[in-house]
Amino acid sequence: MPSFDVVSRMNYAELDNAINNAKKAIAQRFDFRGATAEIELDRKEKLLKLVADDATKMRGLLEMLTSAVIRRGIEPKAMTPGEFEATALGKLKCAVKLHDGLEQDAAKAISKAIKESKMKVQASIQGEEVRVTAKQIDDLQAVMKLLTAADFGMPLQYVNMRNS
Repeated sequence: MPSFDVVSRMNYAELDNAINNAKKAIAQRFDFRGATAEIELDRKEKLLKLVADDATKMRGLLEMLTSAVIRRGIEPKAMTPGEFEATALGKLKCAVKLHDGLEQDAAKAISKAIKESKMKVQASIQGEEVRVTAKQIDDLQAVMKLLTAADFGMPLQYVNMRNS
């Protein structure tokens, strides 16, 4: 039976390139001369840690990071910025959560959306993936269109398309 997997994966090589591009853009901007502007990637925690002098600089930092990420082909939905928090040195920090892998709630929502569509397909949650199987490839393509049109708050990729 034909099948495919629905996943949400972060391309860390492109993210590293986007971070480096954002750092270069920060170095070129006049309003960031002599100011604190740091971007640090924590792969284990799936977080970006940002530090800036004030809220205006933090918003500028997030804006430059978002534009660099878009230029590198990563969807902005793959990142969720948190609240700005004050540090001990009087600066602001912000943790940006990276969506890498489907969380259990998102996998359940995807599975539920597929079942509510009344298509002749089966969806099963397998760890951080949702496997969709059907008798015909056309049904699988219809599911891809359905999931692409729906908004689950994270980018979705379709991998492991099998026709056996």
